[in-house]
Amino acid sequence: MHGPASSGWLLVALCAATGAYCLLRMRSSVEEQRRAAGGEALMGFGMAAMAVPAAVFTPPGWAWPGYAAVFGAAGLRALWAARSGSHHLHHLVGAAAMVYMAVAMAGSPAHAHGTSGIPVLTGALLLYFTGYVLLTGVRLMPVVGVAGGGAAAGWGDRPELARACRLSMGIAMLAMLLTM
Repeated sequence: MHGPASSGWLLVALCAATGAYCLLRMRSSVEEQRRAAGGEALMGFGMAAMAVPAAVFTPPGWAWPGYAAVFGAAGLRALWAARSGSHHLHHLVGAAAMVYMAVAMAGSPAHAHGTSGIPVLTGALLLYFTGYVLLTGVRLMPVVGVAGGGAAAGWGDRPELARACRLSMGIAMLAMLLTM
C-alpha cells in the first residue's frame, strides 16, 4: 500500500484483528454464518497483507498475481453463492476490488502514490464502499429492545459484532482505494 507507514500499520492491525474475529465467527453453529465468516476472514487477512507499507516490505513480483488469483477464486465462490442470496453480492464486489487492486499494484512502480488504477473504476468502487459503510453504520445504531430477550449468543452468533466486522473491512477498503 502506498502512503504513510503509520496509517499503513494501523490498517494492517485493523484488518488482521477483523480477520482474527472472523475466524472466531467460524465457530458458529449456523453453517451459513460459518461460510460467510470464512470468506470475510480471507478478506481481512488479505487486506492486512496488502496494507503492509511499501517502505517496509515490497512483495516479490509473483505476489500480486497470486493475490489476484486467490481473490478471483473467492469472487467466483461468491458469485456461485449469490444464487441463494443477494447478500453474497457484496462479497463478490469486495473480491473484485481486491483483484483490481492487486492487478493495479502489479503494474505500478514501487512508490508511485496515486498513479495506479483506472480512475473511473476506482471512483465507482469508492462510491460503492462509501455507501456500504454508511448503510452498515446506520444498521449498527442501537434500537430499543426488550430486556432479557433470550439466551446469550456465542461469539460467532452475534449479529452486531458481525456487522461491526464488515464495517471495519469496508472502512479499510475505502482507505486502500483512496491510496491508489
